[in-house]
Amino acid sequence: MFSRGQLIFAAIFAIAFIILMVWSYRKDIKLHRIYYNKVWIVALGIFLAIALFAALTFYLH
Repeated sequence: MFSRGQLIFAAIFAIAFIILMVWSYRKDIKLHRIYYNKVWIVALGIFLAIALFAALTFYLH
């Protein structure tokens, strides 16, 4: 399906992308602690909304 060159490129790209993302996150970790310290509340709200919609869907059918 993919040529050997495409697979090598994809592997190198994925490794480089992951390394750059980790480096960028580590560089900005002080800002993340200031601005994103309550993000778990938003994640909990999204999870509860999806659970509510799923419960309503199963209850009404």
